[in-house]
Amino acid sequence: MSDMQNPPQVSRSARIDALRGIAVFGILLVNVWSFIWGFESLRYGVLPATASILDVLSVAFVAFFAEQKFYPIFAFLFGAGFVLLTRSLKRKLGRWSDAERLYRRRLKWLLACGILHGTLIWFGDILTVYAIAGFWVLSGLAGARLHKVRSNLRIWSIVFIVLLLANFILSVQMIKAGGLYEQAKNTVAAVEAGRLTYTQGNLLTIAIQRIGDYLSVTTQSLFILPHIAILFLLGATAVRRGWLTQPWRHRIFWQRVKWTGLAIGIPFNLAWATVALTEAIDPLHPSAYAFLLYAWLPIGGSCLAAAYVAMVMQAGQNAGRWLEYCFVPVGKMALTLYLMQSLLCALLIQGFGLSLGATWSPAGWLGIAFAIMLLQLGFSHWWLARHAQGPLEMLMRRYIHKEFDKERDQDARSV
Repeated sequence: MSDMQNPPQVSRSARIDALRGIAVFGILLVNVWSFIWGFESLRYGVLPATASILDVLSVAFVAFFAEQKFYPIFAFLFGAGFVLLTRSLKRKLGRWSDAERLYRRRLKWLLACGILHGTLIWFGDILTVYAIAGFWVLSGLAGARLHKVRSNLRIWSIVFIVLLLANFILSVQMIKAGGLYEQAKNTVAAVEAGRLTYTQGNLLTIAIQRIGDYLSVTTQSLFILPHIAILFLLGATAVRRGWLTQPWRHRIFWQRVKWTGLAIGIPFNLAWATVALTEAIDPLHPSAYAFLLYAWLPIGGSCLAAAYVAMVMQAGQNAGRWLEYCFVPVGKMALTLYLMQSLLCALLIQGFGLSLGATWSPAGWLGIAFAIMLLQLGFSHWWLARHAQGPLEMLMRRYIHKEFDKERDQDARSV
């Protein structure tokens, strides 16, 4: 018998927490670049003529392995967490309405964290958009029948496909219209200005740039809301169907997901990494394929992300125990570590801190990301050996339950 037929004796959420921990680290590989280059379409900036082979490989590695692979996993798990958490709250509180009300308080907390994160630390915050999407997409789904979740998934899928096709058509029209060289010059000037501000500016100039970029990022992120909605609903479905909580019972399903994701994701992302690297080497002469591939990156990236999820779900007992030992603590402290990553990157890379973004090369920036991962890996194990939750997770729990506990005490006194 295979390991998948003999499930390890662990909590049903252990593999999910491990996957969340992997996603938190994977997101950092992508996010670290924006602390140097700011918010522009030239996401990897401009590779200097003196760039080493390690610098070149760093760009190619992140574009192929990480870009738009781990944020879909995180969004997928956000939807899965919605079902797991509201189920738990329902068992404690007795009513789905109370469970959903407390979940909305969780979304309010995340929204507040996102706004503070985006305005005070890093403009690329995703919590703001996740919270907004959660209010919109997940409302009324606590305890809902599976056919309602499927119906919502179909609707959002149609919206997503329409937007995807519209973006592709616009990309084609932009290429036909010409003017790519002029647009490239403006983009290069913008990213260079952003790099100077973020890596050499003072606290005030960086803050002004960050707030402007945060508003731009958040506004434009609303256009990816259909993609996020699909991922939320797929995550909710995956828990309802047992794909995530009982993966050993769905071996054929995960096998198909893995091979389909790899078959589509590997060639697509190899092509994407090639054009992203070419763009970073020679940004003034962008390939027309870059615009076309970018239009389909939400699909190509998500396919490889799905393969990553499937491989974690299919991991046998030995590999599964190792993944859980390493990454479950990270996953349980995902909010704390996500915000900590931004704070550490800002302090190490940007002008008001050590300004390593101005003096180190791309390989060095990627090294910073890996060093932060190692630090957080040790910190999460150390912290959870002494506490039940991460520090921000504990504060969130207190906030979520504060109002309900107050109402329950009032009801008890009235009786």
